[in-house]
Amino acid sequence: MLAGFSATAQSRVSGTVRSADAGTGIEYATVTLHRAADSAMVKTEFSDAQGAFRFEQATQGRYLVSAAQVGFVRTWSGPFEVTTQNYTLPALVLKSSQATALKEVTVIGQKPLYERLADRTVVNVEGSALAAGNTTLDVLNRAPGVTVDGSDNLALRGRQGVLVLIDGKRQPMTGTELADYLRALPADQLKSIELITNPPAKYDAQGGAGIIAINLKKDQRQGTNGSANASYGRSQYDKFTGGFSLNSRRKELNTFGSYTYTNREGLGKLDIYRDFFDNSTGSQVLIGSSDQQNSSISRSKTHSGRAGFDYNFSERTVVGAAFSGLSNKGPGLARNQTTLFDGTGTIADVYNANTNRDFRSANGTANLNFKHTFADSANSGELTADVDYARYTLDRLQEQRTEYLLQERIGNLLVGDQEGDLAIMSAKADLIQPLPRKTRLEAGAKISRVTSDNDVVFRNTEGSVTTIDFNRTNRFKYEENIGAAYLNLNRTLAKTSLQAGLRVEQTKAIGRQVVGDSSFRRNYAQLFPSAALKRTLSDKHEMNLTLSRRINRPSYGQLNPFRIIINPTTSGAGNPNLLPETSYNLELSHTFKQKFTSTLSYSRTDQPIIGVVQPETDSTVVSTSVNLSRQDYYALTLTAPLEIKKWWQIYNNAVFYYSRFVGDLAGTSLDKGRPAFNITSNSTFTFEKGWGAELNTSFQSGEQYGFLRVKPNGQASLGIQKSVWDRKGNIKLSVSDLFYTRKVRAVSAYDNYVERFYQRQDSRVATLSFTYRFGNDKLAPTRRRQGGAEDEKRRAGGS
Repeated sequence: MLAGFSATAQSRVSGTVRSADAGTGIEYATVTLHRAADSAMVKTEFSDAQGAFRFEQATQGRYLVSAAQVGFVRTWSGPFEVTTQNYTLPALVLKSSQATALKEVTVIGQKPLYERLADRTVVNVEGSALAAGNTTLDVLNRAPGVTVDGSDNLALRGRQGVLVLIDGKRQPMTGTELADYLRALPADQLKSIELITNPPAKYDAQGGAGIIAINLKKDQRQGTNGSANASYGRSQYDKFTGGFSLNSRRKELNTFGSYTYTNREGLGKLDIYRDFFDNSTGSQVLIGSSDQQNSSISRSKTHSGRAGFDYNFSERTVVGAAFSGLSNKGPGLARNQTTLFDGTGTIADVYNANTNRDFRSANGTANLNFKHTFADSANSGELTADVDYARYTLDRLQEQRTEYLLQERIGNLLVGDQEGDLAIMSAKADLIQPLPRKTRLEAGAKISRVTSDNDVVFRNTEGSVTTIDFNRTNRFKYEENIGAAYLNLNRTLAKTSLQAGLRVEQTKAIGRQVVGDSSFRRNYAQLFPSAALKRTLSDKHEMNLTLSRRINRPSYGQLNPFRIIINPTTSGAGNPNLLPETSYNLELSHTFKQKFTSTLSYSRTDQPIIGVVQPETDSTVVSTSVNLSRQDYYALTLTAPLEIKKWWQIYNNAVFYYSRFVGDLAGTSLDKGRPAFNITSNSTFTFEKGWGAELNTSFQSGEQYGFLRVKPNGQASLGIQKSVWDRKGNIKLSVSDLFYTRKVRAVSAYDNYVERFYQRQDSRVATLSFTYRFGNDKLAPTRRRQGGAEDEKRRAGGS
């Protein structure tokens, strides 16, 4: 894949902290990178044994650096400009302070909950009062510009087709399966979430709407240390989470591990009203309708763990390995009562359907990584490499028993037994090389292979007779091989920076249904160019223009034609005829005082993939994914962080957008669009004696997405926290969806079918949590690595 270029170049800022008296390096000095415009903190690092420090991935702009240590007077650098070249500061010299030399000084710093950088928004989950005891999906639901629809599809700024990474690795799921995974991942494990609408070059071209990068916690303290946490949440059901982490960091070797257990129960309710029409005469004639009341209780027990190490062979060479696993199982019970009406409104039948589900899934991943810096200079090149292997297994058993109350019809039992196995292997290498004339070269290559095997058998029992249902029984095998390469150039000219890059991708895929012997082969190569232009107009104004082409391939589950039985009139299925969607994306942004940002966006998507519920017969429907012809998207995004008081900060984000869809489905032509907006406001309160609070509110207007028209909804959540035991312990109490307003109402309309549904979950949850940190409190810089299987793992799951 020839890579695009990042929207904003990123460079390394490095330097040393020395003592004015002895001239030696000062270890564990707190070094902070500040914006020059308002001295706001951007990043914090700690100096090593020689007093050296460095800030990775600093975006272009004007900065200051401050350094502080117990027994010394804080000192500041002068303002300096970061361009596409790495920057080395003159030594920061600290003078002794008699006022603090004989006293113990505690320096407490905390990143703001939300940070708006040049090409992304960062949610620092670690300090949030609303995160503890909640799930990752709960945190995403409150993130600026992120929405989750009634079918559990993630959208960023009103666009679906988002790439989700966890510690740099793609997740092999979409839709409900991805949502279930994020529900099983406790927010207590999260360090931060990055919302990237215009991804830089090193990211794959997958994800037309952008990237949601989830970063897990990794302890940075020296010596042996760790943390333990436990939480209890209550809605109508119990939600428990407990876990611990351990870390041992020495001069050459760092080892780490963690374990988390969750036991959660939840309730979902869904009311569906359907009308079926006959259009054969040229006019719409009602031929039947149905009224469904659905409720489901789900239980989930999850065990998750991580372990790994980093070993420093030398000052410039590091190797590491990381292993992780997650197992999730739980029964579920769904109840459905359906009343069927004929065209005159007379009741034709009533039936009850009870579905018992038993779900077991497990995944394991392994990563080997390597990093080498070619010289000690801040302008040296860098080579990194990764090898990844991941395997995912699934066992799903469904038993649906239906009883008919009016007609003299024998009840039936439908049993579906599904087994799935997915393996992902990948290897990649990336090179960064500074060139003359303030130019930097980035290049890399990647290969990946995916194999998937899903087998399902359905048995239908009526009376005492059991037969195999060959209309639903099937086996689907899929194999995909991708080779990719990218090249990116960055150049700085005075107050202007330019970037140009290209990513090329060769895809070979084979899918085969064993039953019916239906198969497909795809072999194609695509180019993904991108460009960026950034101009600093003055100390207060910056402009940034970016253009890129991206792709969104169907997930492996979206291609899988298997049937999932939801109730007797509704089933879910994949679509093996799905094609990848491709998009051109244009963004123009303006930043004022390195703080307030406004962005104009446009994208044109060909063959957009959308989820639909379409009629199959005059009384049944299927939930699947299809390609439309085109989607045009326009947006204005405004970001305004405000400091009302020293103890009260507000982060406001608003997205005003318009999406227009064109296509044909189920005999219905579509050419619709509707203006919409999403507004998020988050207030953070910092009080004395370790007290703090957080208030989050969001509102999503009504919108049109394909054939679906969604009504407005919103939510408000509140949390308080208190630090105890010299800040080693933290107690948090939060209530999500305070007014129980996070409900989904929508209408899906075709010429021969209209569906109205009303969906709600037990989203109002009160959670009490406690976290305790133990061990050495000294910190040291850490090295973060990401694996090479990111591109494939997101697409391994369902629709």
